Amino acid sequence: MSGWSAHKGPAVLLAAENIDTDQLIPARFMSTPRSAGYGDYLLYDARYDEDGRAVGHALNRHTPSILVAGRNFGSGSSREAAVYALADFGVKVVIAPSFGDIFASNAVNNGLLPARLGAADHALLADHLSEDARDLHVDLASKEISFNGKTLPFELDPAWQTKLINGWDDIDVTQQHMDTISGFANARRAHARWAWPGGGDGRQSR
Repeated sequence: MSGWSAHKGPAVLLAAENIDTDQLIPARFMSTPRSAGYGDYLLYDARYDEDGRAVGHALNRHTPSILVAGRNFGSGSSREAAVYALADFGVKVVIAPSFGDIFASNAVNNGLLPARLGAADHALLADHLSEDARDLHVDLASKEISFNGKTLPFELDPAWQTKLINGWDDIDVTQQHMDTISGFANARRAHARWAWPGGGDGRQSR
């Protein structure tokens, strides 16, 4: 996963609240191999009728890299495939007043920014996008969204900010502390050799 610090791209408004992971990718598509891509299934039941015909949904008219959604986005089940569907569709940023906790964590681990925006600023941004898709500039380093000379600050956990900028997942974060981990292991081995296989010399006892 590659890191990023700023992004500019088209944004669309999904005004509905409580868009959950079951809506983001219906369960019947989850048997599809990840390698095949999940982008076609994003919000499928909102974008197509029972006969598979496209309806007048914003994502059928535009291919945005930024979504501005209502509160509690990504609630529901813990399925990581909801994030895969967004990422495979080309979405890099979701802006909302609040997110499902597990969804937000999964998003960060897949390079997708869940930007929390205050209610007044969210209303201002939603009004800006109410008629059509428009470009937004998202600065991850400063945690700001810019458009039409306006700058709106968004909230993001500093640890998540670091992960997104560097392209790290949880394993990568742990590896940043390998010197400390190795130092502890070596000290523990010297203090309690009896607790280590082979008496602490690296050889497995028989």
